[in-house]
Amino acid sequence: MKLRLTALLALTALSACRHAGEITSDNGGGVYAVRSNCPIVGIPTGTGDITLFNPQGSVVASAIDVTAAISQLRSTCTSGDADVVSTVTFTVTALRRDAGPARQVILPYFDVALRGGQTIAAKQVGAVALNFPAGSQHAMTRAQASIKVSRYAATLPTNVRAILTRPRKAGDADAAIDPLADPAVKSAVANATFEHLVGFQLTQDQLKYNATR
Repeated sequence: MKLRLTALLALTALSACRHAGEITSDNGGGVYAVRSNCPIVGIPTGTGDITLFNPQGSVVASAIDVTAAISQLRSTCTSGDADVVSTVTFTVTALRRDAGPARQVILPYFDVALRGGQTIAAKQVGAVALNFPAGSQHAMTRAQASIKVSRYAATLPTNVRAILTRPRKAGDADAAIDPLADPAVKSAVANATFEHLVGFQLTQDQLKYNATR
């Protein structure tokens, strides 16, 4: 499954006296951005909802049995001496076609640590249970997932951080050059950037359905 990721290009750990978005008059002025070691949290495109059919194999609207979607993704992050732990909570809401007897539906989801936008550093598959009360078409549940990332791996090398934070004055030869234009700097930033991604663990047919419906 190909995961789409939003890359983090706002960089640098700054001293405590600087704040994100602050405009400073030092060295000709500039805008400071704070880079966190915490993973970026998201739901990859095409994996935030799932459709079950009855009979299986059919993809016509009249055969839709259950639909479900992930929403209200919230994250907390704790950074220790050795590791950074990202924990997300999310809501799964579902709708079934028929308001019949009480029914439970189990749906699988993935929990991934993605590094540099393309490398799966860790993955686990969990499941959520949706309980439809008798006579109701609606069900909802909350779930939680966590990943652990090495603090060292999520920290920019000192030399790269120095390049990114070096003051540049108007008129300098490299003042208008984006440091990320350097392949080595861009690669270092990508390698230190992690995402915590959650979505439904879909089959190839389900992925195709989400992409083409």
